[in-house]
Amino acid sequence: MSGQATVRSRRLTKTARMNRTIHASESPALRVGCAGWSLASKVASSFGTEGTHLERYARVFSCVEINSSFYRSHQEKTYLRWGESVPESFRFSVKMPRTITHELRLQHCEAPLAAFLREVSGLKAKLGCILIQLPPSLALDSKTARAFFRLLRKVTSTPVVCEPRHASWFTAKADALLREAGISIVQAHPSPVAGVEPILHPELLYIRLHGAPEIYYSAYDRTFIDSVATRMRLSAGDGRDAWCIFDNTARGEAVPNALTLKAMLDAEQPD
Repeated sequence: MSGQATVRSRRLTKTARMNRTIHASESPALRVGCAGWSLASKVASSFGTEGTHLERYARVFSCVEINSSFYRSHQEKTYLRWGESVPESFRFSVKMPRTITHELRLQHCEAPLAAFLREVSGLKAKLGCILIQLPPSLALDSKTARAFFRLLRKVTSTPVVCEPRHASWFTAKADALLREAGISIVQAHPSPVAGVEPILHPELLYIRLHGAPEIYYSAYDRTFIDSVATRMRLSAGDGRDAWCIFDNTARGEAVPNALTLKAMLDAEQPD
């Protein structure tokens, strides 16, 4: 990386750390949640009976990932209502629309990006993160990616995480580009590229657990979840916020797994 790029990277890293204070908490946060806030009958006893599913969910978990935004837009007033229904410390991660990532493939997307950010502004300070999931067919094009990330950073200082799924993104070139933009790479399981582990970035640890061996369906065992808890505690010890989102929702395994991880992390907290 050039000296100028290094300076930019350090500046953006500093900005990202300041944003974590604004968008999360005064100290590194350990956030556990799911992709969506659906509560099946088998987990109902772990949640209160009063309020909407989101209100009940948010009394237990500290974050949620909104995936529906990938498929369709939501009005700003909808995000406002969601934000007003959860505790002050609760945070939302919102997935960027597929129009931007999959259809336009990060090019010529000023208008849809502006519309998306206008909508999610309804969450106000409870917008904790923006998730960019790239299609498996989208190889790294440095010029396109750099232009998109520069545009994104001009219009929002919200923490951003990126989940690429093409092997070209798991390289030193891609790592430098993401660091320059102050964007963290998602730690996904299973890895989108077999045998490759993403490089951990200094801004934010964001773990997405899709289920294995059957993606979206399989539950994780306690040994695996304990290893996740260890990674999150180490991240917090390094001054980095840590999120873990369970995306194994197809058979309702996400919430029980998230409850197990939350209990493990809570057991380590000082009285």
